[in-house]
Amino acid sequence: MSNVRTVVIVAGVIAAIVASAYLIGHRLGSDTAKPRAEPTAEPAAGAPQHVAAAPRPPDAPPPPPMAVQPFTGPGRPPLPAERGGPFGSRLTTGTPEVALTFDDGPDPSQTPQALALLRRYGVKATFCLVGVNVKAFPALVRRIVGEGHTLCNHSWEHDVGLGARSRASIRADLVRTNDAIRKAAPGARVSYYRQPGGAWTASVVAVSRELGMTPLHWTVDPQDWRKPGAGSIASTVNSGTTRGAIILLHDAGGDRRGTLAALRSILPNLGRRFQLCALPPGIDPPRMHGREWPLKPGQI
Repeated sequence: MSNVRTVVIVAGVIAAIVASAYLIGHRLGSDTAKPRAEPTAEPAAGAPQHVAAAPRPPDAPPPPPMAVQPFTGPGRPPLPAERGGPFGSRLTTGTPEVALTFDDGPDPSQTPQALALLRRYGVKATFCLVGVNVKAFPALVRRIVGEGHTLCNHSWEHDVGLGARSRASIRADLVRTNDAIRKAAPGARVSYYRQPGGAWTASVVAVSRELGMTPLHWTVDPQDWRKPGAGSIASTVNSGTTRGAIILLHDAGGDRRGTLAALRSILPNLGRRFQLCALPPGIDPPRMHGREWPLKPGQI
């Protein structure tokens, strides 16, 4: 009986030793097969909490600069000459934004309609003003500026042949027009000049730059002055506009009902595809005889 008991005890001891050895070996094997993960670093500020931000390689190129809207005007140099523009005049905005421009105004009937459509769609534009019209309708100049649009000199009498005259004659014409604009809207900056008919010459470009104005040409011209109809005007502008385009339209100088009707298609169409802007800047300084811009209704 004692021999049996001894055998049982010995067998139990052996079983315990084997079991312990198995457990130890299993644990060691697991640690070898699955190395422990190193602790992760805290995520960079602004990075998703589950992703650690990768450090920037020291030899990586710098990120591209954000587009900065060009700035011009009295006391500042005009925008640089643009390759391909007539005599270096500007063909594009120089940024991804698209600019709508309106020539030959202001007009007492059609300019307010254009302003109302721009306001409805939240778009700022650039108005190229003719001196005789500025003198006749100064309140409209104040309204244009008061609604945040940019001004452009378009000669005193829409003189297509101005660029062929003497530099003294060109200067007198442009200064006279600027003086009339500033008399109508004191404090307004006139930072652009557009030659009527696009009849640029080296002389008119040089004089406009000497006066602190950027010579302003265009990229897209639907020739709305020919009255091709609203559908044709809208189709040309909507299909031909690309990033940085300057679009030529008219709010005066004739019957512009086709242009105004086309704007109802142009403004929402381009607004979905581009950022529309007024060419910089608007006004400087932001006061007119103690009154803040923009003017409130009744101040015009």
